Amino acid sequence: MVLHKTAFLAAIIFFFAISSSIHVHSRETFACDTKDAATATLRFCQQSVPIPERVKDLIGRLTLAEKVSLLGNTAAAIPRLGIRGYEWWSEALHGVSNVGPGTKFGGPFPAATSFPQVITTAASFNASLWESIGRVVSNEARAMYNGGVGGLTYWSPNVNILRDPRWGRGQETPGEDPVLAGKYAASYVRGLQGNDRSRLKVAACCKHFTAYDLDNWNGVDRFHFSAKVSKQDIEDTFDVPFRMCVKEGNVASIMCSYNQVNGVPTCADPNLLKKTIRNQWGLNGYIVSDCDSVGVLYDTQHYTGTPEEAAAKSIKAGLDLDCGPFLGAHTIDAVNKNLLRESDIDNAVVNTLTVQMRLGMFDGDIATQPYGHLGSAHVCTPVHKGLALEAAHQGIVLLKNLGPSLPLSRHRHRTVAVIGPNSDATVTMIGNYAGIACGYTSPVQGIAGYARTVHNKGCADVHCMDDRLFDSAAEAARGADATVLVMGLDQSIEAEFKDRNSLLLPGKQQELISRVARASKGPVILVLMSGGPIDVTFAEKDPKISAIVWAGYPGQEGGTAIADILFGSANPGGKLPMTWYPQDYLTNLPMTEMSMRAIRSKRIPGRTYRFYDGPVVYPFGHGLSYTRFTHSIADAPKVIPIAVRGRNGTVSGKSVRVTHARCNRLSLGVHVDIKNVGSRDGTHTMLVFSAPPSGEWAPRKQLVAFTRVHVAAGENKRVQVNIHVCKYLSVVDRAGIRRIPIGDHGIHIGDESHTVSLQASTLGVIKS
Repeated sequence: MVLHKTAFLAAIIFFFAISSSIHVHSRETFACDTKDAATATLRFCQQSVPIPERVKDLIGRLTLAEKVSLLGNTAAAIPRLGIRGYEWWSEALHGVSNVGPGTKFGGPFPAATSFPQVITTAASFNASLWESIGRVVSNEARAMYNGGVGGLTYWSPNVNILRDPRWGRGQETPGEDPVLAGKYAASYVRGLQGNDRSRLKVAACCKHFTAYDLDNWNGVDRFHFSAKVSKQDIEDTFDVPFRMCVKEGNVASIMCSYNQVNGVPTCADPNLLKKTIRNQWGLNGYIVSDCDSVGVLYDTQHYTGTPEEAAAKSIKAGLDLDCGPFLGAHTIDAVNKNLLRESDIDNAVVNTLTVQMRLGMFDGDIATQPYGHLGSAHVCTPVHKGLALEAAHQGIVLLKNLGPSLPLSRHRHRTVAVIGPNSDATVTMIGNYAGIACGYTSPVQGIAGYARTVHNKGCADVHCMDDRLFDSAAEAARGADATVLVMGLDQSIEAEFKDRNSLLLPGKQQELISRVARASKGPVILVLMSGGPIDVTFAEKDPKISAIVWAGYPGQEGGTAIADILFGSANPGGKLPMTWYPQDYLTNLPMTEMSMRAIRSKRIPGRTYRFYDGPVVYPFGHGLSYTRFTHSIADAPKVIPIAVRGRNGTVSGKSVRVTHARCNRLSLGVHVDIKNVGSRDGTHTMLVFSAPPSGEWAPRKQLVAFTRVHVAAGENKRVQVNIHVCKYLSVVDRAGIRRIPIGDHGIHIGDESHTVSLQASTLGVIKS
């Protein structure tokens, strides 16, 4: 029997080796096939030649019509030069997606690992996790490209600011804080692209630039909306994640958005595209439109009088690639009407061809390239599934825990009633811009791994329009040792094209929760699935509801992760990446009002924790653990001199312009002792905020650093964080100029605070 078994295993291994090899090499060579004598000797095919020279050689061989055929996402083939067609549009927001036409699941690639939705992963505040996820996603993306079913250009991540809690696409973002969003962007992009600045594993894209956070609200949609945004808010909020994505993440692409900013479509604004992205930030890559944006600025926004003018304005503004057919249809006519020069088109095509060459698409047979070995055996692996589970563990947030009631006990809570419209969720758990998951574990399946379950949905779906199942749900709770209610939202409530009108739970969900809580004999745990915040004030105040857990959209392993948290196999450490506002917050606040700061004269509140000081359900950064941590600041400077550059350096209005300060190595080092004073090992998520000297420019406080530290029960660990003074202790004035306020800055870590005085100096002498 042992011999038979060994032979069988050998046959299986041989089969997978052969099938993996077939799947790896099923894509035909895109360009520069070494077996094609007609193209093999062309200069643009020579890998020893620097990429800029290869691109210049190829551009010189193209006709105007051929160049224009490369301006759309479905780029045409150029057979006479041995170049195949290419589909630029693929998506990988939190796993390889099938939203774009560049990726197709099936055959040896039926699925890909589906990680938690971005808002959930952001709650981990773990930059190394975000980069690890990016590496896994790019491995699977390369494997699918090698297998002929995927692309290499992925229009992800979405790094817009979650400015308004109603936004349907808030789930796709890293939350409301610009530094958090920027750190997420840079980390995920590095994971996707690799760390070789000259070569790319896949090409990522940070989107949607800029001030885009409204889809369809109260009769206003993104195609018609002009965001009225101050220079101050552009500089200190909306552009921050994109700048960090380019400068720290070295992203290969930026996508401009549908909306206008101050009356100008973003995809036709040279100040945004050429001046800011290309020249100031130094993008090494291409700029692409959101899909049909160029058509929208002509057909819907009526920004130009003719389609040729729209094509010309977009290309001259710095747009390199059109997701859509508009540039392909109207660019040649724009040249013929002298609205555009062929050299303008050359500039665009240079940028896209350069990215393709950095991807190795002009290096011949993919089997000989660095990622040519990846195939179907490298997709949905146990390691990848394990990382998806770990990401869900780290992103789930414990909001309330009376008693404490959690974690549940396998010995005392042997029967658990699992109730709610999301209790058996599968596809709901992966949110939007997802692909086909490797498989699912629903919440009720996950809990069944720990206890006997009595399952009752209570509502047919999240809209919960009637109470027909309420009595049976209450009866299930009455007979169980504990009750878990899995409630919340799904893509029918919040999504692209669909902004919310309310922060309350839909339909009769609140009534179901309260009725079940009254009936339950054991602890009642409320688990919420959502991308945006929900006003659950009633549950926070209800003593019958023992604990509240926010799971976000936790990905394919979400049910297992929820159960692990509830029963204590994993200790929660996530923190909310957005403020949870009460419903009253919306009373006098149209989504179309873009101001981040409060407008007192109109009784309009500020946005996000940085500028809002009213009541909240849960604040940004809130999150509990099954253990307790204390902080103490062990060491930090009390004064930091800000050296001013030369004779032109100025100190005015009690601030120093960042451009006048000597910013290199200007860092605030803070040493913090973290002690676990509880009885369980745990991972502490430490958030560091600064409160600048009070003034009309300054936010109330702002996130300046964060880290995660595993601390065993009873253990003490010292952690150092370094805060770049010019980047993170600066504020932006009304003219959009970034300045370092002179005076006392408060550094806040939990209940601990420290004051550091920033003082301007010339040649080491502090100016008073």
